[in-house]
Amino acid sequence: MAQPFVKKDDDLDEEEEYSPFYGIEKGAVLQEARVFHDPQLDARRCSQVITKLLYLLNQGETFTKVEATEVFFAVTKLFQSKDTVLRRMVYLMIKDLSPSADEVIIVTSSLMKDMNSKTDMYRANAIRVLCRITDSTLLTQIERYLKQAIVDKNPVVASAALVSGVHLLQTNSEIVKRWSNEVQEAVQSRAALVQFHALALLHQIRQNDRLAVSKLVTSLTKGSVRSPLAQCLLIRYTSQVIRESSTNTQAGERPFFDYLESCLRHKSEMVVFEAARAITELSGVTSRELTPAITVLQLFLSSSKPVLRFAAIRTLNKIILSSMYGFNEQSRFAKKMVASTHPLAVTNCNIDMESLISDQNRSIATLAITTLLKTGNESSVDRLMKQITNFMSDIADEFKIVVVEAIRSLCLKFPLKYRSMMNFLSNILREEGGFDYKKAIVDSIVILIRDIPDAKEIGLFHLCEFIEDCEFTYLSTQILHFLGNEGPKTSDPSKYIRYIYNRVILENATVRASAVSTLAKFGAMVDSLKPRIFVLLRRCLFDSDDEVRDRATLYLNTLGTDASVGGTDEDVKDFLFGPLDVPLVNLETSLRNYEASDIPFDINLVPKEVKSQPLAEKKAPGKKAIGLGAPPSGPTTVVDAYEKLLSSISEFSSFGKLFKSCSPMELTEPETEYAVNVVKHIFDGHVVFQYNCTNTIPEQLLEKVTVFVDASEAEEFSEVLTKPLRSLPYDSPGQTFVAFEKPEGVPAIGKFSNLLKFVVKEVDPATGEADEEGVEDEYQLEDLEIVAADYMLKVGVSNFKNAWENMDPDNERIDEYGLGVKESLAETVSAVIDIVGMQPCEGTEVVPNNSRSHTCLLSGIFIGNVKVLVRVSFGIDGSKQVAMKLAVRSEDPEISEKIHEIVAEG
Repeated sequence: MAQPFVKKDDDLDEEEEYSPFYGIEKGAVLQEARVFHDPQLDARRCSQVITKLLYLLNQGETFTKVEATEVFFAVTKLFQSKDTVLRRMVYLMIKDLSPSADEVIIVTSSLMKDMNSKTDMYRANAIRVLCRITDSTLLTQIERYLKQAIVDKNPVVASAALVSGVHLLQTNSEIVKRWSNEVQEAVQSRAALVQFHALALLHQIRQNDRLAVSKLVTSLTKGSVRSPLAQCLLIRYTSQVIRESSTNTQAGERPFFDYLESCLRHKSEMVVFEAARAITELSGVTSRELTPAITVLQLFLSSSKPVLRFAAIRTLNKIILSSMYGFNEQSRFAKKMVASTHPLAVTNCNIDMESLISDQNRSIATLAITTLLKTGNESSVDRLMKQITNFMSDIADEFKIVVVEAIRSLCLKFPLKYRSMMNFLSNILREEGGFDYKKAIVDSIVILIRDIPDAKEIGLFHLCEFIEDCEFTYLSTQILHFLGNEGPKTSDPSKYIRYIYNRVILENATVRASAVSTLAKFGAMVDSLKPRIFVLLRRCLFDSDDEVRDRATLYLNTLGTDASVGGTDEDVKDFLFGPLDVPLVNLETSLRNYEASDIPFDINLVPKEVKSQPLAEKKAPGKKAIGLGAPPSGPTTVVDAYEKLLSSISEFSSFGKLFKSCSPMELTEPETEYAVNVVKHIFDGHVVFQYNCTNTIPEQLLEKVTVFVDASEAEEFSEVLTKPLRSLPYDSPGQTFVAFEKPEGVPAIGKFSNLLKFVVKEVDPATGEADEEGVEDEYQLEDLEIVAADYMLKVGVSNFKNAWENMDPDNERIDEYGLGVKESLAETVSAVIDIVGMQPCEGTEVVPNNSRSHTCLLSGIFIGNVKVLVRVSFGIDGSKQVAMKLAVRSEDPEISEKIHEIVAEG
């Protein structure tokens, strides 16, 4: 049922606006649809009923096959009406119902009749509907009419045919490509929309041929395009050609740039802006080339039209971002560079931008503020802070977050101004706001504390003040965690104890537990505070919550009775601050499996590899999982199950300790005769392929099942043994193994071809007995690869910053890379994580929407049990060029170098 459409401020005391469709139901509307069968059609009433049906369809209401068919046939009867409005509604209804092939035949004759009608409105809409519901067979029959329509004198008809061609190109490209001559003729049309649609279709037809696109741009930039809309498209295509040809031209050459510059003097504001934006997004643009575009945007800043002001300020804002993440791809590792001319060019617009801070459109005002914060100098900081203070109360949280991030960047740029900006962040932190807004402020303060040492004291004090009234549990726990790491390192740690202990008294159980941990960290790091901390922790033993009491007991035992340390100081610090080298899910499973006995629990026995799914990750419909034949019941981990299986096979006993078992990879398509997946087991000097096989044919029994592996594309591997599967009955999973030797401790890679070989015997369905004689047969499987990520265990750390600082900085290797054009930062981050095969830490694998930069933290253990930490920083500019800075620390400098090689080759 449709919901009421009310004003944004849903005040029940004020008048509300309701949707005209409020309360309608599908059954009632279908009953009303009987009006379509009346001998004397009421065109107005029929139009209203179709409107309701269209509303239901667009709201996600599903019609059964019978209901859809009945409505479709009823609607086709309305073709007898000559009412123009009703006929347009009929066209919309047929398109939305998406009739089946059998039903299309019923309506085709009526649509073809309308396509050749003298009424242009009928012709245009009939073309759109026919192209929407037709298949390739019918399309060839009406192709002649569509070609004629493309060059029709009526622009509505011509545009309808061209737009239909754009849609048909996705499904019937060969047919549409035959229309090139007609489309080329339509590009010369005097009608603005026809020229726009024709250019779009012609470019799509030729888009895979770079030379053809270049010739198209060359011919059209000579002045044959009159439509402003088409001109904007041509500017985009010209920019594309410039970017693609930049790698093949000499330095200083820039074909078609004169055309872009000439568009800055076009009479249409739309074209002028498009040209200015295109110039600012070109890579390697010089100050001389950029100046005319900046001048145009500066004029738009003072325009009376809000859309022009918004477009100009957003483009100027993007120029600053691209200047931060521009890079040169001339070398292999494509060092990132800062195009300092861009901020200087935008600085000339500062006076105009300052006038926009008070703009009635809050989006414009927000962009003006953030751009000024990025281009401002140290002397203008205080003035900007005063202007922003009055501005913040008038904008929504989403805009406030943008401003906060800009202030953070400005503070990092001018660290001597940290006091005024830290006070500003503290003030807005105490104001009303949602979780995301408050989190953005807290994150900014934390970053400033870490990057500006002088800001630590004032920053921690502001966080302590905020936590007194913080209503968000997550933020309270995060602040307490950070306070426990940074507070003991300040000149007077004792002043924070009051704020922390107040959380133990006044907060909910989650925050109380976090406060107990923070108190313990102060006790471990500051000797003078140990007696006081010990007294406070003893009070926590009487808390009503189990976890608070358990934590207090644990930390009292760790710190020792009467404030004497229970172990060495280093032991306590390592326990409280050291990274947790095992995944929490594995630790939980091991603790659940532990049975109380004289043997204490040993955390070193907890598996370190992250496994989110049991043995068979993918399962075809109707098939059983084809992992281990009978997976053990209970919470036994996947790693344990694999280790137990391999250790039971004597041929593998000399291979040593299993380093890693990879996730199963399917080698067959779903619903095939035989289902096979493979698990790669990695040892220090060997690799074992475990092929999990399932026979899905009831009338067959497979015997002597083996996999023949061709390692011709894996030169560093040599096959040492094959363990066949004796028998494989129907629907009973089994395993066959193939082992390869490789250089010890070396992350060798390669590609392997697989061929399943077996003897097949027919099975009598009545008796279930198999024939004595069998026939040798084989079945081609998909290829598999050993990649660098297979030699990396995904092992997270609980505190990445501490783990990073504890790693020897002499083993750090840093390099920067140009990754080319990418669709998004999220796609790039995911690809890099897959290449290195490491565990993302602290949720950094998630990239915020519309983010221009991102840092991802990764952790893992490389083969040879070498701990590795990676910090990857990404940046993307306006043309979607991505730059990456990769910093690697490990216990072995050679492994740090190896990680860089893996990324460079990936």
